[in-house]
Amino acid sequence: MSQYPNLLSPLDLGFTTLKNRVLMGSMHTGLEETKDWNRVARFYGDRAKGGVALIVTGGMAPNKEGGVFPGAAGLFTPQDIENHRVVTDRVHASGGKIAMQILHAGRYAYSPDCVAPSAVKSPISPFPPKELDAEGIEKQISDIVTAAARAKEAGYDGVEIMGSEGYFLNQFLVTHTNKRTDEWGGSYENRMRLPVEVVRRVREAVGADFILIYRLSMIDLIPNGSTFDEVVMLAKAVEDAGATIINTGIGWHEARIPTIATSVPRAAFSWVTKKLMGQVSIPVITSNRINTPDVAEGILEAGEANMVSMARPFLADADFVNKARDGVADEIAPCIACNQACLDHTFSGKLTSCLVNPRACHETELEISPAAVRKSVAVVGAGPAGLASALALFERGHDVCLFEKSNELGGQLNIAKQVPGKEEFFGLVDWYKTMIAKSEITVKLGEAASATELATFDEVVIATGVTPRDPQIPGQDLPHVLSYIDVLKNGAEVGKNVAIIGAGGIGFDVAEYLVHDNTDHELDLEQWKREWGVGDPELTRGGLAKEGPQPDAPARNVVLLQRKAEKLGKRLGKTTGWIHRAALQMKDVKMIGGVNYESISPEGIQISFGEARERPQLIPCDTVVMCAGQVSERSLADELEALGKVPHVIGGADVAAELDAKRAIDQGIRLAATL
Repeated sequence: MSQYPNLLSPLDLGFTTLKNRVLMGSMHTGLEETKDWNRVARFYGDRAKGGVALIVTGGMAPNKEGGVFPGAAGLFTPQDIENHRVVTDRVHASGGKIAMQILHAGRYAYSPDCVAPSAVKSPISPFPPKELDAEGIEKQISDIVTAAARAKEAGYDGVEIMGSEGYFLNQFLVTHTNKRTDEWGGSYENRMRLPVEVVRRVREAVGADFILIYRLSMIDLIPNGSTFDEVVMLAKAVEDAGATIINTGIGWHEARIPTIATSVPRAAFSWVTKKLMGQVSIPVITSNRINTPDVAEGILEAGEANMVSMARPFLADADFVNKARDGVADEIAPCIACNQACLDHTFSGKLTSCLVNPRACHETELEISPAAVRKSVAVVGAGPAGLASALALFERGHDVCLFEKSNELGGQLNIAKQVPGKEEFFGLVDWYKTMIAKSEITVKLGEAASATELATFDEVVIATGVTPRDPQIPGQDLPHVLSYIDVLKNGAEVGKNVAIIGAGGIGFDVAEYLVHDNTDHELDLEQWKREWGVGDPELTRGGLAKEGPQPDAPARNVVLLQRKAEKLGKRLGKTTGWIHRAALQMKDVKMIGGVNYESISPEGIQISFGEARERPQLIPCDTVVMCAGQVSERSLADELEALGKVPHVIGGADVAAELDAKRAIDQGIRLAATL
């Protein structure tokens, strides 16, 4: 019997059957914009081959004004239809089904041509939208319907109409963005007229035997958002208009509550979807922070949804479903919801990838193929760079020996996993341990490799990481001065009042660690909802708690300091930096930039400001924690070079930049692919 009987059971849609209850949710990858259609087909084809029942593409624009950005992909010409057929043919040949998402961005479109129900500017775009007149609204409906008909012509099994996350159709639903007084505004019946009309006319255009998913915002998480009664009213109307399935959307993009970052508990919003179960007769999908088959199975078993949507987990591992089916779920590379290579890339105009799996969206140019010549390869350092490289080298057929001077695998990942909100790193470390154990890689823990020993291997990979940078502050040798390693890895005792030197990613992590009591590594959903002000949409409009965020009191008083005279956290992740800043602000962390570190005394740290070293002041504290950057540890590489051996240096040993696991893993795999 399957370990996941609900997840792997078929779903009968009447005119077609989905082979399991797994939807690969929509992600904008940027692949379609490369116009390399074999590359697009390979990406989706690999996921279909990996066992997912139904794939939803990234959002395709129905017209130029509705594109998320200028030049966004869509089905505008006969050639576009032929290009997309390359993709649908590959997915079908791989045993899957695929739906095209139609996404009209409305006021979120990064273009001066953006349109909306009312001329209300978005806080996340510099362009004020043009208010549509009746003729303009008819054009948008017609263009969406045309996109759906073209999708059917291109071989898609269905479409998903994007009606959530604060995009165009969602903008008509709430008074926050719809100020109209005509038949498209005013009462809720009028405000929901557009999405219902879109679904009705799309169904007329595509016929009965075509999957039509409506992505419905079930909790807006913005002021003046929809009530749950309104959500149910829309869901019933969308069903009556011809939708096959309703998918869950959570939160608008402008919402100040995180919805998919790693600090959000797993399945944090399935309780919202559950409220719709039984209100409609068509299947309902739940989404957001579902990243293991166990979590997905639990949701289905509890009756919270008929199907689960997972998006980024299919970046981390294309074979997610097959591995669950085959009883090797422990081999599924885990999505850690870090956003670093997916959403951060998307919002920076870069091609999407994955920190855990750099081959995602790069399948055609980063191949892990059998090596022409089998070699003996030593990999020194079992952090993310070394582990990724060792596994890829073994996969290619090389004889690999992995040296690690400590007694555990994981390197700096073992530091990251201690930070509240980064609990997913426990799973990543466990996955690496599993994959190493299942390989034939020779592992030498607790052994510091010597240059002489390494010189006997055909190839040597140095992944020895970083060491903390010495900021050379007078008084830093006092007993109450600790490094971030002392705190996060060794569990050193820390006082009630703390000054942190350095406000990069590590400084923010240490601050997050210290404002919590660090007694539990399980994220508590109710506590998280209370802390961020998430309420019940049946009781409060938009799902914003009436009392607002109610964070627990900080475990310590923390001051975060940095040399740069700029906003603290400015260089954190594009889509997660605001979360880290907001989380610390809720814990009353004081942030001070543009400082000089004059000296440390038993009473605290003396600082000043600017080149003239003005406004000297003492920051009183019991403990000072050094997070002043890192330097590469490459002494072993230097010794090898002195012996005439040319090693390959990767990860932090190559570039000591903010403990960048994304770059380290990518570099390790790309090196392995070439040896």
